[in-house]
Amino acid sequence: MREASFIQQNKDKWNEFENFLSKKKYLSPRELTNAYVSISEDLSYAQTFYPESPIVTYLNSLTSKAHRKINENKRTTKNQLVHFYFKSFPLLFKSYFKELAIAFSLFLGFSIIGAYSAAEDADFVRLIMGDAYVNMTLDNIEKGDPMAVYKKANSVDMFLGITINNIRVGLLSFAAGILFGVGTVFIAMQNAIMLGSFQYFFYEKGLLWESVRTIWIHGTIEISVIIICITAGMVLAKGIIFPGTYTRLKSFTMRAKDALKIVISTIPFFIIAGFLEGFITRMTYMPDLIAILIIGGSIALLLYYYLFLPIQLNKNLKTNGNKI
Repeated sequence: MREASFIQQNKDKWNEFENFLSKKKYLSPRELTNAYVSISEDLSYAQTFYPESPIVTYLNSLTSKAHRKINENKRTTKNQLVHFYFKSFPLLFKSYFKELAIAFSLFLGFSIIGAYSAAEDADFVRLIMGDAYVNMTLDNIEKGDPMAVYKKANSVDMFLGITINNIRVGLLSFAAGILFGVGTVFIAMQNAIMLGSFQYFFYEKGLLWESVRTIWIHGTIEISVIIICITAGMVLAKGIIFPGTYTRLKSFTMRAKDALKIVISTIPFFIIAGFLEGFITRMTYMPDLIAILIIGGSIALLLYYYLFLPIQLNKNLKTNGNKI
């Protein structure tokens, strides 16, 4: 192909890409990558057939700019993720402390109801946990290893299965808010009553401390972020029930976005909880001090991320304007 024909055939594509680089046009990440590959092929062709032509210099400059742009986009994506988790989300979450307090109170209240029901009715735990689970636990208690259930499955399988299930529960708690919050409250009730009756069961067997120092190694984070997801469901319901000065659709859309961000914030914590349950909780022989340090560290991490960091960032924002 003659050089003039080669240029004529491809100049529109090159001009379009130059417009993108000068920010006159938007390209999606996929379009950017495809354009980079195409222009790289043009450069290779020009180097082969027109090695002394200025077009080689031009295309070499264009591919270099494209390469830098791709790397810039990658860095931006990473920075956006860090910015979301450590700035934009904590700033947002401060405005939903009221919903967090409601979600925590509901969960605590239902847990107390679960414990009270188990105390009043000997069969209540079997009704909630199932005969098979209760019988297995009683058998483990007789064998002198009441927490043996955490040693049954392979660590990796347990980690993956529990993490996926917990994220599913979190998403359901959020999505159920669309039922005017009734669905979210029901899910909170289910999980909290189960927790309360489960803990009373071990208390009745004289194993309260044994259960606390084992179960709460992973349960501290797991239960806490489920409460955070219940908060997200409350936020979603608030958008429907209390639109304020917005239209109901606009209010719902705004709250749904915020609620989804709240759920996304919990994913790393669900992964940590799954890891702890799959690999650490099974070590029932560990000293009490180690278990206390893990539980205490988990509490400190959660308090910092969901309470102190939002408060501090909002305080800095008020003090320094937009500089945080």
